[in-house]
Amino acid sequence: MRFIFTLIGLMVSLDIIWWIVFVRLTNHAAGRVIVSLFMMAMILGLIAIIAARMARADWDRFIPKFAVSAIFIWHFIGLGLLSLIGLALIPILIGQKIAGYYQNTPIATSQVIEPAGWSRREFLRFAGAMVPPVFTFSLTGIAMAQLSEVRVRRFVLSIVDLPKELDGMTIAQVSDMHVGRFTHGEVLQKTVRVVNEMRADLVLLTGDLINDALADLDTGLELARKMEARFGLAIIEGNHDLIEDPAEFETRVKASGIPFLLDGSTIIRVRGFPVQLLGLSWTRVRGEGRDAAISTAVKKLLEQRTADAFAILMAHHPHAFDAAAEEQMPLTLSGHTHGGQLMLNERLGFGPAMFRYWSGLYTRGQSNLIVSNGVGNWFPLRVNAPAEIVHLTLRQA
Repeated sequence: MRFIFTLIGLMVSLDIIWWIVFVRLTNHAAGRVIVSLFMMAMILGLIAIIAARMARADWDRFIPKFAVSAIFIWHFIGLGLLSLIGLALIPILIGQKIAGYYQNTPIATSQVIEPAGWSRREFLRFAGAMVPPVFTFSLTGIAMAQLSEVRVRRFVLSIVDLPKELDGMTIAQVSDMHVGRFTHGEVLQKTVRVVNEMRADLVLLTGDLINDALADLDTGLELARKMEARFGLAIIEGNHDLIEDPAEFETRVKASGIPFLLDGSTIIRVRGFPVQLLGLSWTRVRGEGRDAAISTAVKKLLEQRTADAFAILMAHHPHAFDAAAEEQMPLTLSGHTHGGQLMLNERLGFGPAMFRYWSGLYTRGQSNLIVSNGVGNWFPLRVNAPAEIVHLTLRQA
């Protein structure tokens, strides 16, 4: 909580600093009004969203999705980029000041009569002041178009020692639905329709059913109930599910009747052969000790593994794969990364900067990991990390 307050305080402080800078940049009243309205909307909108979540209220839902998207994009992309540019320019500006101070040659000045209307200098200053709203609303327009899009990503996995009864078994993996602020309505109904059209043997939901508000949990659970699998469905929790009230989330999902694997397992017979699903709860350790805690939790969970069943590990955080591979788990399904969310290409972006595994198929020995980009969004914009439903077909190696 302290980190959140520090981050919000920093954002608002930077908002005010840049508000002053851009108002001083333009001499025209129209420019100052536009900049002031934009900055005021961004600050008040951010405060409203945070206050609503802290109060567990839902009045922030009345803010239009376009406006909420703009607030997120400005504070998480625009403000950060602008501040980095500003920091880079400081030494240059200081150098210019010093050079001007020690300049001994007087500069001749003459009165210049400006033509009527805007001068070139005034136009450039006005255009510079318009950068924040133009940048923000342009990206917001792109984000709004993306929010209703979801692709199907297909993998055919060759599994060593896959029982012949399971050759050709199919799995629909649905991860990171984030039902709530940015993900609702059309894209969720499309997700259910596409999953049902797959007629998969198993439908597995790998965490972050909701974005943060428990007010959306009933909707999320109803969507899960509508998903059809030939033999069975199961769900695990993700970090966003636990933002508002972890105990309440877990209690309500347990009571829903949907198989909820909370450091537990269940066996589903697929074509007569036992398939054991093992679900890892979200590891709440933070910082440097998180990966070690995940590894310990995985190894403890796998003590439940049944020798005569084909095992699948469902773990929201993909770093669970390290311990799973050590234990020779044939298949691990994860999400959490959103494919990196903002990627310059397949190897450059937030994905590899934050995770060892961030999108697609990874193998180690005879163990396989699938990391889904997820269906929904906590942040409205994706770059080279499209929303997706994963379809897996297992084959004997």
